[in-house]
Amino acid sequence: MTTDPAQARQWLDSWTDVSGVEGIVVKPQTSRYMPGRRGAWTKVRRRDTTEAIIGAITGTLTRPQLLVLGRHDQDGRLRAVGRTVPLRTEAARLVAEHLAAADPGHPWGGVTFAATWGSRDVLDVRLVRPDLVAEISADRSIDWGGVWRHPLRFRRLRVDVGVQDVPPFGQGPAAAAGPGSSAPDAVT
Repeated sequence: MTTDPAQARQWLDSWTDVSGVEGIVVKPQTSRYMPGRRGAWTKVRRRDTTEAIIGAITGTLTRPQLLVLGRHDQDGRLRAVGRTVPLRTEAARLVAEHLAAADPGHPWGGVTFAATWGSRDVLDVRLVRPDLVAEISADRSIDWGGVWRHPLRFRRLRVDVGVQDVPPFGQGPAAAAGPGSSAPDAVT
C-alpha cells in the first residue's frame, strides 16, 4: 500500500509486466474488502497499443458497431482475440469505407461468439473480408494465451501494414512494424 502517486505509477509500470497482474487498485485507506461489492475502489489497468485483424463486425457494412478481431496462429488459422467497445460515429464511418463482405470460406464461417465474456448469449455478427488491420488499445488481461478478456478500444485503421505484419496469436501487446507504429502507452 502507498499514498504516493509516483510509487503507484512505478508499480503499475513494473508489475503489469508480470504475467497475471492486470493493474493496481485505488481505494480509501480505511476501506475494507467486501466480497461482491466495489464501493469506492477503482482498478487502474495498464493499456498497450497493438494491432489485430478485423474478421467480423456487429451492425452493418455501412454502420459497423463493434469489431471482432483476430490474429493468425502458428498454423496460419485466424483465431478470435477479442472485440472492441462500440465504435464512435466517425470511427464507424472510416472503417465502413474499407469493409467488404466476406468471401466464401471465411475462417470463421459457422463460428459463434459470446455476446459478453462468460455469457451463453450469442453475438449477432457479419463476417467481413479479413484483410484490414486495426490498431487497438488493450489492457493486460489476457486469457487462453492470446484472447483479451476485456473489450478493446479501436484507435485507427492501419492501412500502412498488412495482415502478415500483425503479431501472431498469443503474442500479447506486441505492436506491428511499419510507418506510424505506436509504442506501448499507459493510460490511467
